[in-house]
Amino acid sequence: MYYTMNISFQEQCRLDGVPPEDCSLIEKILDDFRSVNIFWMGMVFLAFTISNISRMIRWGMLVRNLGYPARNAYLFMSIIIGYLFNLLFPRLGEVVRAGSVAQTEEIPLQKVIGTIVVDRIMDVICLALVLASAFILEYDTITQFVSENQGEDTGKSYTWIWLLGTALLGLGFIWYYQSNRSSLRKLKVFKKGEEIAYGMIEGIKTISNLKKPGWFIFHSANVWFMYFLMTYFCFFAFEPTAGLSPRIGWMVFAFAALGVLIPSPGGMGTVHWLTISALTIYGLDEFASFSFANILFFGVQIFYVIIGGLICLAILAFVRNRKNKKLSSS
Repeated sequence: MYYTMNISFQEQCRLDGVPPEDCSLIEKILDDFRSVNIFWMGMVFLAFTISNISRMIRWGMLVRNLGYPARNAYLFMSIIIGYLFNLLFPRLGEVVRAGSVAQTEEIPLQKVIGTIVVDRIMDVICLALVLASAFILEYDTITQFVSENQGEDTGKSYTWIWLLGTALLGLGFIWYYQSNRSSLRKLKVFKKGEEIAYGMIEGIKTISNLKKPGWFIFHSANVWFMYFLMTYFCFFAFEPTAGLSPRIGWMVFAFAALGVLIPSPGGMGTVHWLTISALTIYGLDEFASFSFANILFFGVQIFYVIIGGLICLAILAFVRNRKNKKLSSS
């Protein structure tokens, strides 16, 4: 992403008569970072914190509904740790988040994973509502963007091949399992697999037994509303975007949310491209758009997720070590 943008930046400098030695994209980005309004970046971090508190409460409702006590502090730290590991490999954070709580609170891992499946299902529903509302608000803008960017890429046909192949493989596995269930159950690996599957199903079923479903829905909506506020507050933190409207903020937020959905480490690259695409649609030049995407992405991921994730990782490691020492001494 940076390499492609740098080529355009160098060409723009040439057209403007700027000497190559005075034309550095990385220096421009650093200057833009230095110009950021600290107060509004603090508001971005606050919105992100509130979104994670809502996610913590929502997840805690699911875990406690299984009959296991789960301390909010450990749930919150596990969520931040999950974001940290998502930067290493897409979706790795979900596994780490489940494992962290399962180990710290002594809950069966498969049941925790079941609650995370529910957690992500709610995110998909909220994302669908965000995209639907954006599509309704800016139908012409979105259709124009799609028509201009679909090109002649054959990725769509490959996607259908992958989907069809996955579906056939799944059906084949189900048929084979049903035909040979009795013999397969004699194998330890299949027996363990069934235990994990049933545990996950039990975790998913928790949503139908919630005591306060309205509270659950409220926090699901609040997670995503805070995500929008993160984008909109960041507009005020960067001078070229400070005058943009909440409606444009919603569109940029919707585009960026799609970037997180695409499997990349923490949305790196995909969030940048879609954020730049949304801002340039509304007249912001691509280099200012690139700076904004970096300010929003790295501001949250570096100064919040990485630093906060490492602190949470150290705290939970200390808690588990102290617990293990107590068990060994007793």
